[in-house]
Amino acid sequence: MGFLPNYDREGPGIAPDAPRKTGLPRFWETLSRDFWDVFRAGLLALAGCLPFLVGAAFSLHSHVLLFAPVCGLLGGAIAGPELCALADTILRGLRDEPGFWWHTYKRAWKRNARASLLPGAVGGLLMSMQVFLLFHAGALELSAGAGAGLAAGLLLVLAVSIYLWPQLALMDLNFFQLLKNSGLLFLGQLPRSIAALAVLAGYLGLMLRFFPLSASLLPLLNLWCPALPALFLIYPGIRENFRIEENFQ
Repeated sequence: MGFLPNYDREGPGIAPDAPRKTGLPRFWETLSRDFWDVFRAGLLALAGCLPFLVGAAFSLHSHVLLFAPVCGLLGGAIAGPELCALADTILRGLRDEPGFWWHTYKRAWKRNARASLLPGAVGGLLMSMQVFLLFHAGALELSAGAGAGLAAGLLLVLAVSIYLWPQLALMDLNFFQLLKNSGLLFLGQLPRSIAALAVLAGYLGLMLRFFPLSASLLPLLNLWCPALPALFLIYPGIRENFRIEENFQ
């Protein structure tokens, strides 16, 4: 990726009074400028998710229901700080904030690590349980309605996570405030929220559909690939509701 320009030095690389691009040109500008920062943060987020992924695979392979909540709880808690730090890295790029990535990443990780444990643990618990039940739907003789409900539950966890991690990276809120705001924000800009949810669900579905072949692409795509377009889609609502750019200025 040596053809991507390096903008680690102060300033976004354009005239300070130039109007901000929108749509695909803005997305490409953000991607080309901040690719390596987002890539590295996504790779660390993937590493943080490995305990959850390994635990979920172990519970499915062993067919022991008890392993699913335990592995999901612990794995999700471990992944939480890295997911929050990934959201922080992407948000900094979307608001054109200069700085050295490793310094700002470490600061964001330390600042939000403790607050990220509970959301990560709860999300990991719910996802691991729902995946386990869906995987064993035939053996458990679950009805079509129950299967649809579990699939809807997975989408709900993804929908909440779209807004939860950016909020956690930006503000000091308790878990219930994060959940409440996530629901309101999702409904407040529903078309963008659905598009972002489709990006996350589509990425997850393709990875599962073509596994284990897709595993070879994980080091390259890791978590930056779904997270950047998803956050890009919902960023206008976050910026408008929390006035983050004005506050950071």
